[in-house]
Amino acid sequence: MMGSAGRTDDLPGAYGLTDARDRLLSADLPLADLHVRCGGDLPGTLAIPELLALVQQARAMGLRIARNFSAFDGDAEVSGFARIHPLGDGEGGGCEVLVENWQRNPLIPPSARDFAERIDAIDRATAEVSARLDARQGVQVLSARAPDAIALQAAALAAPGTAWSDLVELQDISHRQPLHWRLLDGTICRFSGSQRHWRVRLIPLGPDAHNPVGFELLLVAEEALAEGGAAFSGDDTPPDASPARLVGTALTPVLRQPVARIIANAETMRARLAGPLRDEYSEYAGTIASAGQHLAAMLDDLADLEVVETPGFTTADEPVDLVDAGTRAAGILGVRAQKRETVLVLEGERGMAVASAEFRRVLQILINLIGNAIAYAPAASTVTVSAFATADGRVAVTVADQGPGVTPEQAERIFDKGERLGRDSDGGRGANNDGGSGLGLYISRRLAEAMAGSLTVEAAPGGGALFRLELPAQ
Repeated sequence: MMGSAGRTDDLPGAYGLTDARDRLLSADLPLADLHVRCGGDLPGTLAIPELLALVQQARAMGLRIARNFSAFDGDAEVSGFARIHPLGDGEGGGCEVLVENWQRNPLIPPSARDFAERIDAIDRATAEVSARLDARQGVQVLSARAPDAIALQAAALAAPGTAWSDLVELQDISHRQPLHWRLLDGTICRFSGSQRHWRVRLIPLGPDAHNPVGFELLLVAEEALAEGGAAFSGDDTPPDASPARLVGTALTPVLRQPVARIIANAETMRARLAGPLRDEYSEYAGTIASAGQHLAAMLDDLADLEVVETPGFTTADEPVDLVDAGTRAAGILGVRAQKRETVLVLEGERGMAVASAEFRRVLQILINLIGNAIAYAPAASTVTVSAFATADGRVAVTVADQGPGVTPEQAERIFDKGERLGRDSDGGRGANNDGGSGLGLYISRRLAEAMAGSLTVEAAPGGGALFRLELPAQ
């Protein structure tokens, strides 16, 4: 029986017998009870997933297996040491199952802090708008993954330091802003360009929640995009519509929300937030989450591809400090760099290289270039971002890594649509083989050209690749 909260019950070992179809034919009480609690019948297919996997493995290999296992019976975590002995065909072809050191541990309800961290993790995974705010709730960086939030992103980038609440319309709140962050966390807002309602999450940063040094702002959509997948159907499909354009226009809004949910659920399982889970299943969930994130990134690329290939596509014309843009891009990618022990070095003085361009498009290009440099350079290396004025009256920003560089042949095609940085078996610049869409550099060059600039690549001093974004000076 399960003891009082916080106590571990040690139960006697248990013996069971399965047949060639992995049905549990007989079992001692602890094993039979767990089997029934997991939804099985006796006799019936072994319903304990963790033990079933061991039985199937032992039977298929014809080898004895001895391994720790744990399972969840609905009320508690059951653990023990399982010994699986496959029987010969003459004895039914099943397995003997012996569980030793049987223990049943009541689950301890998560603390309020643990529960809050779970909610934060889920909201981070599903948020389609995220931002970093200063201590006065002014926007420092805002990034939107939803097409109907692009106008919000542009407004935030055009007026850095603006209180986030000035960029949205808060529902059922008429008090002067900004209010204390606790009064705004969980409220609903709307903003120009989107017909959806958005739930606000404000997560304080710093060791003292009563006096935070800043905030993480998350906007989680309450509804899926209203456009649906019927933008093009039947005779409405333009005769010149490419598959990428169809996905970007019709499918991306529809797929974005389900993909975000898949990522959130997989991350919840990977982190064991929903209950105990074996290590291999946690790893499977991590693989699902990574695949979902890859799919989300490809959807973003396809949406951007449609934008830059639209006839008459233009960009805004505003002053863009390239040092500031480089600093913000490096800040956004800081966690990724830390994971690879990559040092990001920024060179240049603010005000010395101011371009006439669109800030969010310059930031998009730099995030792509710096992200590539982090991915393709060796771990524990340096990526250098330099901004400066050129001799011909223009301004430029370069991103140099210490990776394998690019060959002259690769340099000629590296900006082609679908080219994945020479990612092949030759161990070239794509040795990491992260399976990107092959659109990032193509889109970046199209954006640079739309701003009357250029994007090129050459060998970096001392090895590696150096990408150079050149733009008209303000």
